[in-house]
Amino acid sequence: MDGQLQDAKNQVSKRVQNAPHHGPQIVTVRARALLSTADYDALRAKRPTLVDQLLSGPAWDDDLIIVTRNTSDFDDTRASVINPWDLG
Repeated sequence: MDGQLQDAKNQVSKRVQNAPHHGPQIVTVRARALLSTADYDALRAKRPTLVDQLLSGPAWDDDLIIVTRNTSDFDDTRASVINPWDLG
């Protein structure tokens, strides 16, 4: 078993060393893929923000009023925004 573990470590090390020169390397463990941190960060960067998800949902209505302190997050939307801390 120790020989198999060492062989697996060597194979992973080779793939990690090859990644900068040959692009992403695919390593699977029980059908799960291993990504470099740069690739993972790139995938996460493409995820929509919470604001995008809220505004693209099926409940969108032109009469929607959003109550939040982070009003700048909604500047580019057609939503009505109220900052309750500005009410006085």
